Amino acid sequence: MCTVTIAEPRIDPMLTTPMVISARRQETADTFTIDLAPPGGFTFLPGEFTMLYVYGVGEVPISISGDPAHPEVLTHTIRAAGKVTEALERMRPGDTVGVRGPYGTGWPMEAAKGKDVVLVGGGIGLAPLRPALSHIINNRIDYGLVSMAIGFRSPHEMLFVEEIREWRQHFDLDIELTVDVADETWRGSVGVVTRLIPMLEANEDAIAMVCGPGIMMTFTARALRDRDFHPDNIYVSLERNMKCGVGMCGHCQYGPLFVCTDGPVKQFSEVERLFGIREV
Repeated sequence: MCTVTIAEPRIDPMLTTPMVISARRQETADTFTIDLAPPGGFTFLPGEFTMLYVYGVGEVPISISGDPAHPEVLTHTIRAAGKVTEALERMRPGDTVGVRGPYGTGWPMEAAKGKDVVLVGGGIGLAPLRPALSHIINNRIDYGLVSMAIGFRSPHEMLFVEEIREWRQHFDLDIELTVDVADETWRGSVGVVTRLIPMLEANEDAIAMVCGPGIMMTFTARALRDRDFHPDNIYVSLERNMKCGVGMCGHCQYGPLFVCTDGPVKQFSEVERLFGIREV
């Protein structure tokens, strides 16, 4: 008797899922946050990204900046810096965005269990770290001391102002802030974010998660190593021009790596050499 096996239909990884914008918040003059309503929910790991498609304009990779505990909302914080992100900036609640993903590697939340955790964000780099901190707050018993250093260019360019205020009210979180350039309203630290590293509470076995401009991540990693952090315990989130998100097109090749599939989160020890090579 002949048995016929019917193959499961393959889902095209390049197909987008239409999602409606349910809310929009302006964070700074050029940065905004949108909430999408995913049909059936959207599960992701802290540190993963999606490809957002504006119909008729194009597609762009954006890290997810929402709370993993709320799959009914898919949140992205975006800086308008190109034709697709500028088109996203013009969109309002009720408009539809195409979504693919989630893609990439996440922050090492499992490896960090039972250990102290240090998070360091620079500017828009705070957005990909936000899900990691949300996860830690939701599962606080799983982690040791938790410290976070956040740097912005100026007080007017601060993201998640109200949320940072709430984070700083948690007695079991140490949140330190600094700005590169202060104004008359600022009463906090002034200087680059690395100046906060010596103030953070953590032992040398802690896990560090760092996101921001490449030069900021390099100097942050050096500052952490000066505190005897093991190189394999320092994780960074890479940025690269991604087009497909699934390792097919090669746009995001970074030396031997494809950021979309091998990253964006990597141990700094794996990519430190690449950071020092121009044009890579």
